Amino acid sequence: MNSKVLVIKTKPERIIDDYVSIVVNKHGKVYKNGVIVKLNLSWTKYYPACSSPPWQFEGVLKGLIDLGYKPKNIYPVENKTVVTDVYQGAINHYWTDIAKKYGVKIKYLTEEKYFNYRPKAKMLVLDKIFPQGIFLPEVIKDKPLISLCTLKTHVFTKTTGSIKNYFGMLTTRRHWAHRFIHEAIIDLLQIQKEFHPSLLGVMDGTVTGFGSGPRAMNWRESDLLLASCDEVALDSVAAKIIGFDPLEMEYLSLGNKLGLGENDTRKITIEGIKELPNLHLSQNDNFASRGQKFIYRKLPWSAEKLLLQSFIAPWSYLASKIYYDVFWFNIYGKIRKNSFMRSTWGKMLKEYEQKRH
Repeated sequence: MNSKVLVIKTKPERIIDDYVSIVVNKHGKVYKNGVIVKLNLSWTKYYPACSSPPWQFEGVLKGLIDLGYKPKNIYPVENKTVVTDVYQGAINHYWTDIAKKYGVKIKYLTEEKYFNYRPKAKMLVLDKIFPQGIFLPEVIKDKPLISLCTLKTHVFTKTTGSIKNYFGMLTTRRHWAHRFIHEAIIDLLQIQKEFHPSLLGVMDGTVTGFGSGPRAMNWRESDLLLASCDEVALDSVAAKIIGFDPLEMEYLSLGNKLGLGENDTRKITIEGIKELPNLHLSQNDNFASRGQKFIYRKLPWSAEKLLLQSFIAPWSYLASKIYYDVFWFNIYGKIRKNSFMRSTWGKMLKEYEQKRH
């Protein structure tokens, strides 16, 4: 397994050019069916390191157009969750402005047709969680995939990156898989490899999120970009940079065991940077995630189905929104975001706001 991960240092003044270079060199060629750009919306609100930042989306779009894609053949996609509004999120992250600038139309998966995909690989859990079928959007079929993710921690998987970003391709009922999240996202990685003619993970580490991600995080400027066609290797290098051992992480070890990618950073060729940084950051839980883990780990699956998969499930969506959007953001998030807005990357975000007006 010859896995390579590109890791480069970047700055706001060259960020777009750096993304263009990644796309031209790593994606490499124009596919006649077009290309899927999977955005990542972890929160409707803009918060540093949480979701795909505007410069990531713009740089990748410009790179694809420079490579030779026509705007009509570029398909940016993202889905809603039970606690996010994908339409407002696209506005808040300036994706709509950027798509308009480059003549590209965002495909909101809430509006797309889904079909029942029958994987060739033996599924670990998805066929049991969704016995009625694994439904994927028709628009992504037979097209290469570029996954836009960010460098951050996650309360369920310790880190989250390119592999887990594909979770958003499932319907809004995908939260049913949280109890078996490690196996579920590796099932989806098996599907990715069957379903797309090529894969490229592009990770924005200009700002790193740590703590109880993917929303209630602390942040720090890191000035990094990562990219690889091996998503296991990409997420493993990202984990190593944050401060974790990828050999001890369940989903990465499972991906390696199934031959889907390399999780031993000693066996991964690092391009672009001489030595991997170690940010020595941590991951932890919060009140909401501890409650979720209690349901997933302490209660039987039948109890979870009643609480989170039946007609009474909306109580949990409301509780999550109240905790994150009202309590956490107003008590902690605003202060941290205001501090971010005074940073170099926060100032770049303001440029997108100024262009809007």
